[in-house]
Amino acid sequence: MAGKDLPVSPLALPLPELPPVPGVSLGSGRAAIRYTTREDVTMMVFPQGTTVAGVFTKNKCPGAPVDWCRAALAGGKARALVVTAGNSNVFTGKAGRQTCADTAAAMAQLAGCKPKEVFLASTGVIGEKLPTEKLVAALPGLFGALGDDGWQGAARAIMTTDTFPKGATRTARIGDATVTVSGIAKGSGMIAPDMATMLCFLATDAKIPAPVLQKILAKGSDRSFNCVTVDSDTSTSDTVLMFATGATKHARVPAEGGAMLKDFTRAVHEVLMDLALMVARDGEGAQKLIQIDVTGAVSAKSAHRIAMSIANSPLVKTAIAGEDANWGRIVMAVGKAGEPADRDKLSVAVGGTWMAREGGVVAGYDETPVVAHMKGREVMIEVDIGLGRGKARVWTCDLTHGYIDINGSYRS
Repeated sequence: MAGKDLPVSPLALPLPELPPVPGVSLGSGRAAIRYTTREDVTMMVFPQGTTVAGVFTKNKCPGAPVDWCRAALAGGKARALVVTAGNSNVFTGKAGRQTCADTAAAMAQLAGCKPKEVFLASTGVIGEKLPTEKLVAALPGLFGALGDDGWQGAARAIMTTDTFPKGATRTARIGDATVTVSGIAKGSGMIAPDMATMLCFLATDAKIPAPVLQKILAKGSDRSFNCVTVDSDTSTSDTVLMFATGATKHARVPAEGGAMLKDFTRAVHEVLMDLALMVARDGEGAQKLIQIDVTGAVSAKSAHRIAMSIANSPLVKTAIAGEDANWGRIVMAVGKAGEPADRDKLSVAVGGTWMAREGGVVAGYDETPVVAHMKGREVMIEVDIGLGRGKARVWTCDLTHGYIDINGSYRS
Protein backbone atom coordinates (compact mmCIF):
# COMPACT_ATOMS: atom_id res chain seq x y z
CA MET A 1 0.00 0.00 0.00
CA ALA A 2 1.50 3.27 -1.11
CA GLY A 3 3.13 5.21 1.66
CA LYS A 4 1.67 3.06 4.44
CA ASP A 5 3.63 1.06 6.99
CA LEU A 6 2.30 -2.46 7.47
CA PRO A 7 2.74 -4.39 10.71
CA VAL A 8 5.82 -6.60 10.50
CA SER A 9 4.95 -10.24 9.89
CA PRO A 10 5.09 -12.35 13.06
CA LEU A 11 7.07 -14.82 10.96
CA ALA A 12 9.72 -12.23 10.02
CA LEU A 13 13.41 -13.06 10.18
CA PRO A 14 16.11 -10.43 10.81
CA LEU A 15 18.10 -9.19 7.84
CA PRO A 16 21.55 -10.75 8.16
CA GLU A 17 24.80 -8.89 7.70
CA LEU A 18 25.48 -8.98 3.97
CA PRO A 19 29.22 -8.59 3.34
CA PRO A 20 30.66 -6.83 0.30
CA VAL A 21 30.85 -8.98 -2.81
CA PRO A 22 34.10 -8.18 -4.64
CA GLY A 23 33.33 -6.42 -7.90
CA VAL A 24 29.84 -5.23 -6.90
CA SER A 25 29.12 -1.55 -6.24
CA LEU A 26 25.58 -0.83 -5.16
CA GLY A 27 23.30 1.64 -3.49
CA SER A 28 19.75 2.89 -3.15
CA GLY A 29 18.04 6.23 -3.41
CA ARG A 30 14.82 8.16 -3.96
CA ALA A 31 13.06 8.95 -7.21
CA ALA A 32 9.58 9.43 -5.67
CA ILE A 33 8.04 7.27 -8.36
CA ARG A 34 5.23 6.27 -6.02
CA TYR A 35 6.67 6.23 -2.52
CA THR A 36 7.59 9.71 -1.30
CA THR A 37 8.89 8.92 2.18
CA ARG A 38 11.36 6.13 1.44
CA GLU A 39 13.97 4.96 -1.05
CA ASP A 40 12.55 3.34 -4.17
CA VAL A 41 15.47 2.87 -6.58
CA THR A 42 18.28 0.35 -6.35
CA MET A 43 21.40 0.31 -8.52
CA MET A 44 24.19 -2.23 -8.93
CA VAL A 45 27.29 -1.80 -11.10
CA PHE A 46 29.64 -4.59 -12.14
CA PRO A 47 33.08 -4.76 -13.77
CA GLN A 48 33.74 -5.77 -17.37
CA GLY A 49 33.49 -9.50 -17.89
CA THR A 50 30.61 -10.00 -15.44
CA THR A 51 28.36 -12.84 -16.58
CA VAL A 52 24.63 -13.01 -15.93
CA ALA A 53 21.85 -15.58 -15.66
CA GLY A 54 18.13 -15.07 -15.26
CA VAL A 55 14.75 -16.72 -14.94
CA PHE A 56 11.49 -14.91 -15.49
CA THR A 57 7.74 -15.10 -15.11
CA LYS A 58 5.68 -17.42 -17.28
CA ASN A 59 2.77 -15.00 -17.07
CA LYS A 60 1.65 -14.23 -20.63
CA CYS A 61 1.28 -10.51 -19.85
CA PRO A 62 4.82 -9.69 -18.67
CA GLY A 63 6.10 -6.23 -17.89
CA ALA A 64 8.37 -4.26 -20.22
CA PRO A 65 11.40 -4.81 -17.92
CA VAL A 66 10.95 -8.59 -18.24
CA ASP A 67 10.97 -8.35 -22.03
CA TRP A 68 14.04 -6.11 -21.84
CA CYS A 69 15.95 -8.53 -19.61
CA ARG A 70 15.06 -11.57 -21.69
CA ALA A 71 16.55 -9.88 -24.74
CA ALA A 72 19.60 -8.62 -22.85
CA LEU A 73 20.26 -12.05 -21.35
CA ALA A 74 21.17 -13.42 -24.77
CA GLY A 75 24.46 -11.51 -24.57
CA GLY A 76 25.44 -13.24 -21.33
CA LYS A 77 27.20 -10.10 -20.02
CA ALA A 78 26.12 -7.43 -17.54
CA ARG A 79 27.50 -4.13 -16.30
CA ALA A 80 24.57 -2.65 -14.36
CA LEU A 81 21.18 -3.25 -12.79
CA VAL A 82 18.45 -0.68 -12.04
CA VAL A 83 15.41 -1.64 -9.95
CA THR A 84 12.37 0.50 -9.12
CA ALA A 85 9.60 -0.09 -6.57
CA GLY A 86 6.06 1.26 -6.61
CA ASN A 87 5.34 1.01 -10.35
CA SER A 88 5.75 -2.28 -12.23
CA ASN A 89 5.85 -0.78 -15.76
CA VAL A 90 3.41 -3.48 -16.86
CA PHE A 91 0.66 -3.03 -19.47
CA THR A 92 2.11 0.32 -20.43
CA GLY A 93 2.61 -0.38 -24.14
CA LYS A 94 5.01 1.73 -26.16
CA ALA A 95 5.57 4.10 -23.22
CA GLY A 96 6.78 1.22 -21.08
CA ARG A 97 9.20 0.02 -23.71
CA GLN A 98 10.51 3.57 -24.15
CA THR A 99 11.04 3.88 -20.40
CA CYS A 100 13.22 0.77 -20.48
CA ALA A 101 15.21 2.06 -23.44
CA ASP A 102 15.69 5.50 -21.90
CA THR A 103 16.66 4.10 -18.50
CA ALA A 104 19.16 1.67 -19.99
CA ALA A 105 20.68 4.37 -22.18
CA ALA A 106 21.09 6.74 -19.24
CA MET A 107 22.57 4.01 -17.05
CA ALA A 108 24.87 2.83 -19.83
CA GLN A 109 26.28 6.34 -20.20
CA LEU A 110 27.06 6.45 -16.49
CA ALA A 111 28.58 2.97 -16.38
CA GLY A 112 30.46 3.27 -19.68
CA CYS A 113 28.81 0.26 -21.26
CA LYS A 114 26.24 -0.72 -23.87
CA PRO A 115 22.50 -0.41 -23.07
CA LYS A 116 22.08 -4.14 -23.63
CA GLU A 117 24.46 -4.73 -20.69
CA VAL A 118 22.05 -2.90 -18.37
CA PHE A 119 19.37 -5.02 -16.68
CA LEU A 120 16.09 -3.60 -15.41
CA ALA A 121 13.35 -4.65 -13.00
CA SER A 122 10.29 -2.92 -11.62
CA THR A 123 7.60 -3.90 -9.12
CA GLY A 124 4.38 -2.28 -7.98
CA VAL A 125 1.10 -1.16 -9.51
CA ILE A 126 0.15 -2.51 -12.94
CA GLY A 127 -1.14 -0.29 -15.74
CA GLU A 128 0.35 3.06 -14.76
CA LYS A 129 3.09 4.74 -16.79
CA LEU A 130 6.38 4.91 -14.97
CA PRO A 131 7.56 8.56 -14.74
CA THR A 132 10.73 8.11 -16.76
CA GLU A 133 12.00 11.61 -16.15
CA LYS A 134 11.99 11.12 -12.36
CA LEU A 135 13.86 7.84 -12.63
CA VAL A 136 16.47 9.05 -15.09
CA ALA A 137 17.03 12.23 -13.06
CA ALA A 138 17.75 10.15 -9.94
CA LEU A 139 20.41 7.96 -11.57
CA PRO A 140 23.48 10.28 -11.59
CA GLY A 141 23.28 11.08 -7.88
CA LEU A 142 22.78 7.44 -7.02
CA PHE A 143 25.68 6.38 -9.25
CA GLY A 144 27.97 8.88 -7.57
CA ALA A 145 27.21 7.47 -4.12
CA LEU A 146 27.69 3.76 -4.87
CA GLY A 147 29.75 1.64 -2.51
CA ASP A 148 30.37 -1.99 -1.63
CA ASP A 149 28.28 -1.96 1.55
CA GLY A 150 24.85 -1.00 0.24
CA TRP A 151 23.15 -4.41 0.46
CA GLN A 152 20.91 -3.58 3.41
CA GLY A 153 19.59 -0.38 1.85
CA ALA A 154 19.08 -2.17 -1.46
CA ALA A 155 17.05 -4.91 0.24
CA ARG A 156 14.71 -2.27 1.69
CA ALA A 157 14.42 -0.14 -1.46
CA ILE A 158 12.99 -2.99 -3.57
CA MET A 159 10.10 -3.64 -1.13
CA THR A 160 6.43 -2.93 -1.86
CA THR A 161 3.96 -4.61 0.52
CA ASP A 162 6.81 -6.56 2.13
CA THR A 163 6.91 -6.06 5.89
CA PHE A 164 10.58 -6.94 6.28
CA PRO A 165 13.67 -6.85 4.02
CA LYS A 166 14.97 -10.18 2.75
CA GLY A 167 18.61 -11.12 2.31
CA ALA A 168 20.89 -14.13 2.54
CA THR A 169 24.57 -14.91 2.08
CA ARG A 170 26.88 -17.92 1.90
CA THR A 171 30.52 -18.64 1.11
CA ALA A 172 31.80 -21.50 -1.03
CA ARG A 173 35.06 -23.03 -2.16
CA ILE A 174 36.11 -23.23 -5.78
CA GLY A 175 39.45 -24.99 -5.83
CA ASP A 176 41.60 -23.28 -3.22
CA ALA A 177 39.65 -20.00 -3.26
CA THR A 178 36.70 -18.83 -1.17
CA VAL A 179 33.93 -16.93 -2.94
CA THR A 180 30.80 -15.20 -1.68
CA VAL A 181 27.20 -15.58 -2.84
CA SER A 182 24.75 -12.94 -1.58
CA GLY A 183 21.21 -12.10 -2.57
CA ILE A 184 18.17 -9.97 -1.81
CA ALA A 185 14.54 -10.51 -2.69
CA LYS A 186 11.16 -8.89 -2.41
CA GLY A 187 7.78 -10.57 -2.45
CA SER A 188 4.69 -10.72 -0.29
CA GLY A 189 1.62 -11.02 -2.51
CA MET A 190 0.87 -12.13 -6.07
CA ILE A 191 3.16 -15.07 -5.35
CA ALA A 192 2.83 -18.34 -7.25
CA PRO A 193 6.09 -17.90 -9.07
CA ASP A 194 6.23 -20.63 -11.71
CA MET A 195 9.92 -19.69 -11.99
CA ALA A 196 11.04 -17.26 -9.33
CA THR A 197 9.48 -14.74 -7.01
CA MET A 198 8.56 -11.18 -7.79
CA LEU A 199 12.12 -9.86 -7.71
CA CYS A 200 15.40 -11.46 -6.59
CA PHE A 201 19.00 -10.47 -7.26
CA LEU A 202 22.12 -12.49 -6.48
CA ALA A 203 25.76 -11.64 -6.95
CA THR A 204 29.01 -13.56 -6.57
CA ASP A 205 32.69 -12.80 -7.04
CA ALA A 206 33.21 -16.18 -8.74
CA LYS A 207 34.08 -16.38 -12.43
CA ILE A 208 31.38 -18.60 -13.94
CA PRO A 209 30.52 -18.99 -17.66
CA ALA A 210 27.03 -17.67 -18.35
CA PRO A 211 25.58 -21.03 -19.55
CA VAL A 212 26.82 -22.77 -16.40
CA LEU A 213 25.47 -19.98 -14.19
CA GLN A 214 22.12 -20.27 -15.97
CA LYS A 215 21.83 -23.99 -15.24
CA ILE A 216 22.69 -23.52 -11.57
CA LEU A 217 20.21 -20.66 -11.15
CA ALA A 218 17.37 -22.37 -13.00
CA LYS A 219 17.73 -25.59 -11.02
CA GLY A 220 17.94 -23.70 -7.74
CA SER A 221 14.83 -21.65 -8.58
CA ASP A 222 12.89 -24.83 -9.35
CA ARG A 223 13.77 -26.20 -5.91
CA SER A 224 13.03 -23.00 -4.01
CA PHE A 225 10.89 -20.25 -5.51
CA ASN A 226 8.89 -22.68 -7.62
CA CYS A 227 7.97 -24.51 -4.43
CA VAL A 228 6.49 -21.44 -2.72
CA THR A 229 3.03 -19.95 -3.07
CA VAL A 230 1.20 -17.23 -1.16
CA ASP A 231 -2.00 -16.74 -3.13
CA SER A 232 -1.74 -18.75 -6.41
CA ASP A 233 -1.25 -15.59 -8.51
CA THR A 234 1.79 -15.46 -10.79
CA SER A 235 3.18 -11.94 -11.05
CA THR A 236 3.72 -10.20 -14.36
CA SER A 237 7.12 -9.01 -13.09
CA ASP A 238 8.77 -12.16 -11.66
CA THR A 239 12.53 -11.84 -12.18
CA VAL A 240 15.54 -13.59 -10.70
CA LEU A 241 18.94 -12.39 -11.88
CA MET A 242 22.38 -13.56 -10.83
CA PHE A 243 25.63 -11.75 -11.62
CA ALA A 244 29.11 -13.30 -11.44
CA THR A 245 31.84 -10.63 -11.39
CA GLY A 246 34.88 -12.90 -11.51
CA ALA A 247 36.68 -10.49 -9.17
CA THR A 248 38.19 -13.28 -7.06
CA LYS A 249 40.77 -15.47 -8.77
CA HIS A 250 40.24 -19.20 -8.57
CA ALA A 251 40.84 -22.30 -10.68
CA ARG A 252 39.36 -22.01 -14.15
CA VAL A 253 35.83 -23.36 -14.38
CA PRO A 254 35.35 -25.67 -17.38
CA ALA A 255 32.61 -24.87 -19.87
CA GLU A 256 30.46 -27.70 -18.54
CA GLY A 257 30.92 -26.70 -14.89
CA GLY A 258 31.21 -30.11 -13.27
CA ALA A 259 32.35 -31.31 -9.84
CA MET A 260 34.45 -28.20 -9.25
CA LEU A 261 31.25 -26.23 -8.69
CA LYS A 262 29.56 -28.62 -6.26
CA ASP A 263 30.13 -26.38 -3.24
CA PHE A 264 29.34 -23.22 -5.21
CA THR A 265 26.07 -24.76 -6.39
CA ARG A 266 25.24 -25.66 -2.80
CA ALA A 267 25.79 -22.05 -1.73
CA VAL A 268 23.63 -20.61 -4.52
CA HIS A 269 20.80 -23.03 -3.81
CA GLU A 270 20.90 -22.31 -0.07
CA VAL A 271 20.68 -18.55 -0.67
CA LEU A 272 17.72 -19.09 -3.01
CA MET A 273 15.97 -21.32 -0.48
CA ASP A 274 16.49 -18.84 2.35
CA LEU A 275 14.99 -16.06 0.26
CA ALA A 276 12.05 -18.16 -0.97
CA LEU A 277 11.09 -19.12 2.58
CA MET A 278 11.29 -15.47 3.65
CA VAL A 279 8.76 -14.66 0.92
CA ALA A 280 6.40 -17.31 2.30
CA ARG A 281 6.94 -15.93 5.83
CA ASP A 282 5.99 -12.47 4.56
CA GLY A 283 2.84 -13.53 2.74
CA GLU A 284 0.33 -10.71 2.94
CA GLY A 285 -1.51 -11.05 6.24
CA ALA A 286 0.30 -14.31 7.06
CA GLN A 287 0.32 -15.60 10.62
CA LYS A 288 1.59 -19.14 9.96
CA LEU A 289 4.20 -20.76 7.72
CA ILE A 290 2.98 -24.07 6.26
CA GLN A 291 5.20 -26.89 4.98
CA ILE A 292 3.53 -29.56 2.85
CA ASP A 293 5.20 -32.90 2.14
CA VAL A 294 3.68 -35.24 -0.42
CA THR A 295 5.02 -38.77 -0.82
CA GLY A 296 3.87 -41.88 -2.65
CA ALA A 297 2.82 -40.13 -5.85
CA VAL A 298 3.33 -41.69 -9.27
CA SER A 299 6.13 -39.20 -10.04
CA ALA A 300 7.92 -36.21 -8.54
CA LYS A 301 6.06 -33.91 -10.93
CA SER A 302 2.73 -35.37 -9.85
CA ALA A 303 3.68 -34.97 -6.18
CA HIS A 304 4.58 -31.32 -6.79
CA ARG A 305 1.24 -30.62 -8.46
CA ILE A 306 -0.66 -32.24 -5.61
CA ALA A 307 1.36 -30.34 -3.01
CA MET A 308 0.72 -27.03 -4.79
CA SER A 309 -2.99 -27.84 -5.01
CA ILE A 310 -3.03 -28.17 -1.22
CA ALA A 311 -0.89 -25.07 -0.76
CA ASN A 312 -3.11 -22.95 -3.00
CA SER A 313 -6.43 -24.07 -1.55
CA PRO A 314 -8.24 -21.15 0.14
CA LEU A 315 -10.17 -23.66 2.24
CA VAL A 316 -7.01 -25.35 3.52
CA LYS A 317 -5.32 -22.01 4.17
CA THR A 318 -8.29 -20.50 6.02
CA ALA A 319 -8.73 -23.67 8.10
CA ILE A 320 -5.14 -23.32 9.24
CA ALA A 321 -5.65 -19.62 9.93
CA GLY A 322 -8.57 -20.59 12.15
CA GLU A 323 -6.59 -23.45 13.70
CA ASP A 324 -9.31 -25.87 12.57
CA ALA A 325 -8.04 -29.46 12.17
CA ASN A 326 -10.31 -30.07 9.15
CA TRP A 327 -8.36 -32.75 7.30
CA GLY A 328 -11.23 -33.20 4.83
CA ARG A 329 -10.12 -30.00 3.10
CA ILE A 330 -6.69 -31.53 2.49
CA VAL A 331 -8.32 -34.60 0.93
CA MET A 332 -10.38 -32.30 -1.27
CA ALA A 333 -7.29 -30.47 -2.47
CA VAL A 334 -5.54 -33.74 -3.32
CA GLY A 335 -8.52 -34.89 -5.34
CA LYS A 336 -8.90 -31.67 -7.34
CA ALA A 337 -5.24 -31.61 -8.42
CA GLY A 338 -6.04 -33.76 -11.46
CA GLU A 339 -3.24 -36.19 -10.61
CA PRO A 340 -3.51 -39.94 -9.99
CA ALA A 341 -4.88 -40.58 -6.48
CA ASP A 342 -6.85 -43.33 -4.79
CA ARG A 343 -9.09 -42.37 -1.90
CA ASP A 344 -8.65 -45.77 -0.27
CA LYS A 345 -4.84 -45.54 -0.28
CA LEU A 346 -4.56 -41.94 0.85
CA SER A 347 -3.08 -40.95 4.22
CA VAL A 348 -3.07 -37.50 5.85
CA ALA A 349 -1.13 -36.18 8.85
CA VAL A 350 -0.76 -32.78 10.52
CA GLY A 351 2.05 -32.12 12.95
CA GLY A 352 3.14 -35.75 12.79
CA THR A 353 -0.25 -37.12 13.84
CA TRP A 354 -1.88 -39.36 11.21
CA MET A 355 -5.54 -38.45 10.94
CA ALA A 356 -6.79 -40.43 7.96
CA ARG A 357 -5.78 -43.69 6.27
CA GLU A 358 -7.34 -45.99 3.70
CA GLY A 359 -10.34 -43.81 3.01
CA GLY A 360 -11.35 -43.02 6.57
CA VAL A 361 -10.40 -41.65 9.97
CA VAL A 362 -7.64 -43.48 11.83
CA ALA A 363 -9.10 -45.68 14.55
CA GLY A 364 -8.88 -43.94 17.91
CA TYR A 365 -7.82 -40.64 16.33
CA ASP A 366 -7.41 -37.90 18.96
CA GLU A 367 -7.55 -34.36 17.58
CA THR A 368 -5.93 -32.81 20.67
CA PRO A 369 -2.25 -32.90 19.53
CA VAL A 370 -3.22 -31.67 16.07
CA VAL A 371 -5.04 -28.65 17.48
CA ALA A 372 -2.06 -27.90 19.72
CA HIS A 373 0.28 -28.08 16.71
CA MET A 374 -1.91 -25.76 14.65
CA LYS A 375 -1.71 -23.08 17.33
CA GLY A 376 1.98 -22.67 16.56
CA ARG A 377 3.54 -20.39 13.95
CA GLU A 378 4.72 -23.28 11.74
CA VAL A 379 2.36 -26.02 10.55
CA MET A 380 3.44 -29.31 8.96
CA ILE A 381 1.16 -31.26 6.61
CA GLU A 382 2.05 -34.73 5.31
CA VAL A 383 0.18 -36.61 2.60
CA ASP A 384 1.00 -40.11 1.36
CA ILE A 385 -0.70 -40.89 -1.95
CA GLY A 386 0.17 -44.58 -1.73
CA LEU A 387 0.72 -45.13 -5.45
CA GLY A 388 4.44 -44.76 -6.11
CA ARG A 389 7.73 -43.17 -5.05
CA GLY A 390 7.23 -39.57 -6.20
CA LYS A 391 7.70 -36.91 -3.54
CA ALA A 392 7.72 -33.13 -3.22
CA ARG A 393 7.92 -30.43 -0.57
CA VAL A 394 6.36 -26.96 -0.90
CA TRP A 395 5.65 -24.04 1.39
CA THR A 396 2.81 -21.57 1.75
CA CYS A 397 1.16 -19.44 4.44
CA ASP A 398 -2.29 -19.17 5.93
CA LEU A 399 -4.98 -16.92 4.48
CA THR A 400 -6.27 -14.28 6.89
CA HIS A 401 -8.42 -11.18 6.74
CA GLY A 402 -5.17 -9.23 6.59
CA TYR A 403 -4.73 -10.34 2.98
CA ILE A 404 -8.03 -8.69 2.07
CA ASP A 405 -7.17 -5.52 4.00
CA ILE A 406 -3.84 -5.15 2.18
CA ASN A 407 -5.06 -5.91 -1.32
CA GLY A 408 -8.36 -4.09 -1.00
CA SER A 409 -6.48 -0.80 -0.57
CA TYR A 410 -3.27 -1.54 -2.51
CA ARG A 411 -3.47 1.50 -4.77
CA SER A 412 -4.66 3.97 -2.12
